[in-house]
Amino acid sequence: MMPSPHASYPHLLSPLAVSNLRLRNRMVMGAMHTRLESMDRPNERIQAFYRARAEGEVGLIITGGISPNLVGRMEDDAPALTCDADLSWHRAIVAAVSGTDTKVCMQLLHAGRYAKFAACVAPSNLRARINKFIPHALTTQEIFKTIADYASAASLARDIGYHAVEIMGSEGYLINEFTAPCTNNRTDEFGGDFEGRIRFPIEIIKAVREAVGPDFAIIYRISALDLVDGGMTGDETLELARRAELAGADILNTGIGWHESDVPTVSHNVPRAGWAYAARRIKEAVTIPVMASNRINSPEVAESILGSGHADLVSMARPLLADPDFARKSRLRQSQRINTCIACNQACLDNIFKHQTATCLVNPRAGRELDWVMQPAPHPKRLAVVGAGAAGMNFAFKAAERGHQVTLFEAAAELGGQLRLARNIPGKTEFDEMLRYFQARLNEEKVTLRMNCTATAEQLAGGDFDEVVLASGVRPRQPDIPGIQCSDVHGYDQVLSGAAAVGERVIIIGAGAIAYDMVEFLLGEAPHTPPTLADFAAEYGLDLSAQSAGGRFLRTQCLPARRQVTLLQRSDRRPGSSLALTTGWIRRDKVQRFGVPILTGVTTQRIDDEGLHYTTIEGKLLTLAFDTVIVCAGQEPIRELEAQLRSSSPTLPVHVIGGADNATELDAKRAIEQASHLALKI
Repeated sequence: MMPSPHASYPHLLSPLAVSNLRLRNRMVMGAMHTRLESMDRPNERIQAFYRARAEGEVGLIITGGISPNLVGRMEDDAPALTCDADLSWHRAIVAAVSGTDTKVCMQLLHAGRYAKFAACVAPSNLRARINKFIPHALTTQEIFKTIADYASAASLARDIGYHAVEIMGSEGYLINEFTAPCTNNRTDEFGGDFEGRIRFPIEIIKAVREAVGPDFAIIYRISALDLVDGGMTGDETLELARRAELAGADILNTGIGWHESDVPTVSHNVPRAGWAYAARRIKEAVTIPVMASNRINSPEVAESILGSGHADLVSMARPLLADPDFARKSRLRQSQRINTCIACNQACLDNIFKHQTATCLVNPRAGRELDWVMQPAPHPKRLAVVGAGAAGMNFAFKAAERGHQVTLFEAAAELGGQLRLARNIPGKTEFDEMLRYFQARLNEEKVTLRMNCTATAEQLAGGDFDEVVLASGVRPRQPDIPGIQCSDVHGYDQVLSGAAAVGERVIIIGAGAIAYDMVEFLLGEAPHTPPTLADFAAEYGLDLSAQSAGGRFLRTQCLPARRQVTLLQRSDRRPGSSLALTTGWIRRDKVQRFGVPILTGVTTQRIDDEGLHYTTIEGKLLTLAFDTVIVCAGQEPIRELEAQLRSSSPTLPVHVIGGADNATELDAKRAIEQASHLALKI
């Protein structure tokens, strides 16, 4: 007897019928802003983007937030659905799922005081910590007009052909600003006590229900945890959930945390399924389906949430950026072939905050479906790839997929390069998923591996290869400092690999991203340890009963440190200013709470038995005693082979990618993107 197709993930792959929705499975692509509307051919791009996910068999797609009026847009050029709006964008989205079993839902999002322009509005004129603009406090009449705008936009969405609408009531946007005491000091019927604060979302749900009729699905995204001081209490949240159901919501999606909260919610240091406890409380309070969200990046994690009764659906936004075929591979029991989201934020959220279009570090084709087309190579070649780090592995399997015959040379005994160092940083165990996927793809595409093999120019130019790709990576830069050869001075690679012992008093030369990683390695949890919910909750003061206001207690300001660590920064700019936009604050906060001093504007003069001698920006000469000095002063490319090849075989095409091309930072995003692009055109 053939096994059931749902045997591996019986809950995840089971269908669900809610109102007019008939979902093929319990997997939902959550709302994401892509900024594809700002590119050329925007309608074609968004259609191709969603079409790839629909063909990947996800049950429901929720669009990025669409404002019900102009003042609710996130930015001046962001989309809004009004009576005079251009509907071609929306028709392209609806057409994207046509002919598939995937349904599509439009999210209605009013940015409130998070809108990035002077005309932003809110319940009260209280400026958000993350926005420079002070909002206009909506008048009572303007509130009723906004409620009508929601109803009108929902009606338009139904007429366009969307299968549902989601009302965004979480993450600190307008509706959430009404429900939380910290942002609502109104004295009219939309403020004051609990009844007044929840009137706005309840009236919106009622108005939308009346506008779309009884047989059109309404999802309400409730803030399960505000994670800010003065947020809703647990009892208030549960009562709002019950009232939302009574008002006409068919599904409750759970949002976690405000954008201005000092608790990470989606980064790699958040435990997988770390917020399922909040979804479970909502589910126990209502009779309609409840959706869990945030840090659900594998079918096994999703199945465990559903199987334990914490939720009825799972929302996975970035995992569908990383792999549009996530759902189909789950159905086919091919979870090892899923390109897993590692929660790095580098190419999705960071891009959005830099006013760029969203893509994905592990899948740079995301959002570029029209431009990055995978086609068989017209003239298959014999390609040599030197270096099996992120760039080399990516190029190798993608070039092989196009039909090229690829041989991958690696001097070490294991694949991974710098990824193998990164995975040892506490909280970065998701890098294991990158290595797992890359290795699986190399095997699948039958790439020839030459491990423990240092490629030579003679070997590469001997006639066996048509072109050579150098992905030979980087080596730590060693500053010209007297005494740096001392036995107690080590490069970051020696420490992260376990090759060098570290004493109690540590000086780190450098204060960039690698130095911050080193602090976490030396002072955080044990290397290569996945974050646990208990430790995460203790660190950030989470109330796992979710009863407290905002869902948290007062967190401790200091973290225990096993060593005495000091960072030396050559420049006098703000420490950590070069870190990633959406995760840098987490790392700066961690270093500060560990009590690590960062000395800025200093120049190391020499290292000897007395200590490390340095001069300050004022010219003072000072000395720090130490047990270990760790050098995190950047990298330099390893590309000696390039000059040898160009000299000995000038007609042999040689390409240089990844850190070997640009060693400014250890940037897996740039390396993978560069390698992937070359693999598509070679």
